[in-house]
Amino acid sequence: MTIKEAQNQVDEWINTTGVRYFNELTNLALLTEEVGELARIMARQYGEQSFKDSDKNKDLGDEMADVLWVLICLANQTGVDLTEAFKKNMEKKNLRDAHRHQQNKKLR
Repeated sequence: MTIKEAQNQVDEWINTTGVRYFNELTNLALLTEEVGELARIMARQYGEQSFKDSDKNKDLGDEMADVLWVLICLANQTGVDLTEAFKKNMEKKNLRDAHRHQQNKKLR
């Protein structure tokens, strides 16, 4: 699936099953909530925190997909083509950071 196809699939679901998009600020709050849930699982799986019973059956991929879903909703609502935005972002990184990380002694 391409990013564009994902944007179209989310839009179709929202406009049929979901009735309508939540407003942009609500979705921004939901994105923050979903990132927090992802961070909670990451902190337990890869960090020093121990799992609570309620966290043990959480799926890391599903939590990441929740973040992606809401991000796609925001892109759709604000007219952002994520494919084009990602291409431009990669170009920016390749120009700006072409040698920066390779010269960073902290990464070696």
